[in-house]
Amino acid sequence: MTKACFLDRDGVINEEVNYLHDPAKAVLIPGAAAAINRLHAAGYLAIVVTNQAGVAKGLYEEKDIRAVHDRIAELLAADGAEVDAFFYCPHHPDYTGACGCRKPSPGMLLAAAAQYDIELDKSFLVGDRLSDIEAGRAAGCQAVYLVATGYGAELLAAGMQPDCPVADDLKAAVDDFLSRQEK
Repeated sequence: MTKACFLDRDGVINEEVNYLHDPAKAVLIPGAAAAINRLHAAGYLAIVVTNQAGVAKGLYEEKDIRAVHDRIAELLAADGAEVDAFFYCPHHPDYTGACGCRKPSPGMLLAAAAQYDIELDKSFLVGDRLSDIEAGRAAGCQAVYLVATGYGAELLAAGMQPDCPVADDLKAAVDDFLSRQEK
């Protein structure tokens, strides 16, 4: 079995763009590639789990999601980094009904765990929304982190005090988690 870091996409790896579906608008958050490289060096898979309700809302198609993922992979590769897998949920309860994969449900994490033989209790999640945090907890992750990038910055600016560790960005979250594992 292996362990993983589950990463939300928008606002964690790449800058938040509302309903990102144009690959040309994908821009990495500084330090994201270094964080992913550190994860791999420590023996963790880097698995993206992202809600993509724009499909259900008719704003874009699943091929657009794949094109954005290809672009993110290109940007990461330019810095020597690689995501091990991208999982996405194209549903929205108001448009397609309930599903088990849309965060805060843990479906994407559970699917990744089954596919990659991941020990969830040795894995962690980094996200910028409360739904990310809830999904990580529901899946049984060892730890969950909220980052102060993307929507996380808005939540924190509004005075929210999450009941999980808060990190400046993905790199800081990864550094904190891995340093705790070394103790």
